[in-house]
Amino acid sequence: MKALIDIHCHTIVSGHAYSTMEEMISRAKEKGLRVLGIADHAPSMPGSTHVFYFSNLSVVPRKIDELILLKGVEANIMDYEGNIDMPVEILEKLDYVIASLHPPCIDPGTIEENTNAIINTMKNPYVKIIAHPDDSRYPIDHEAIVKASKKYNVALEVNNSSLKPDSFRTGAYENVKSILNLCKKYETKVIFGSDAHISYDIGEFTNCIDIMEEIDFPKELIINYSTEAINNLLGENIL
Repeated sequence: MKALIDIHCHTIVSGHAYSTMEEMISRAKEKGLRVLGIADHAPSMPGSTHVFYFSNLSVVPRKIDELILLKGVEANIMDYEGNIDMPVEILEKLDYVIASLHPPCIDPGTIEENTNAIINTMKNPYVKIIAHPDDSRYPIDHEAIVKASKKYNVALEVNNSSLKPDSFRTGAYENVKSILNLCKKYETKVIFGSDAHISYDIGEFTNCIDIMEEIDFPKELIINYSTEAINNLLGENIL
């Protein structure tokens, strides 16, 4: 079974990524993806772009040859109340919102504070994915997060970059394994994310697949294999 969808990808607009949107699209087509999502970092990330960039994404075509292109943002969780750094009038124009904890934007808190930050963010109706919840710099209550993921229909990401041997997110493997076992228990869906910051990494899920096979994770709980599943996550008929 082949993954059809990768919607955690960054272009040069993010400030610390190295490919243009056109290069990302070209690579996604080469890889045989059905759906590509561009989610550049929101403005609070140092080096990223202005909100005007996101407000003008409507000029980008929805479909390029056979590739469906979704337009999103990786927003920063700014506080333990779950506020993010994008105004509602911009969010409502986008196809989806990924939300993440990043050290330049929020200091790591206690397990309770970090967990509250994520769960409060999940209550935002525009947020559809929590990226890299595996980051040991932000310890969280895995069970509480998994239960909230199912309750609010916000997918937890299995981040391929976090699982690389040279990843700066130490402890990610153990955290991902713990989260996935709880997702199995509660039948909570997850989504692979390449977190590509260069075109060559688009659709690269080798590390995700390896850990899934290790724990015998059910494929029907992985969103990337089904356009129906991504529709259910992001909104009916978004594709």
